[in-house]
Amino acid sequence: MKVKLDENLGKQGSEFLLSSGFDVETVVSQRLCGATDHVLIEVCRSERRCLVTLDFDFSNPVQFPPDMYAGIVVLKLPKDPTLNDILDCLRALVRAVDPSDLEGKLRIVSKMRVREYSPLR
Repeated sequence: MKVKLDENLGKQGSEFLLSSGFDVETVVSQRLCGATDHVLIEVCRSERRCLVTLDFDFSNPVQFPPDMYAGIVVLKLPKDPTLNDILDCLRALVRAVDPSDLEGKLRIVSKMRVREYSPLR
C-alpha cells in the first residue's frame, strides 16, 4: 500500500512503515512542508497514496470525504506525545488493518484501538 506521511511523523515512522511492507513517501521528502490541507490531500489523491497524519482536520468526513481518496489515517496521540507514542499508533495500525483495506476509508488510530469512520446511510 502506498502511503504519505505528514511532516510531523519523522524518519522513524517512515522506516517502521517501510519495514512493514508499505511504499512510503513523506511530505518532507517531497518539499510539501507548510502546504495547505487541500493541496496535500490533492497530491495524495493524484499519487493514490493514503495520508497518515496527526492533523485532526482530516478526520472531518464532510470536508474530506474518505471515499474520494486512497485513504486517510489520523493518529490520535496523548498530550505531549513522544516518538514511542507515534510508533505505538503505527504499530496498532499495522496490526489491525490490512494495507489493501485502506482505500477510501477514514481511520482514527490510537495505541489501543483503530476506529473506522462509517457514514450514516
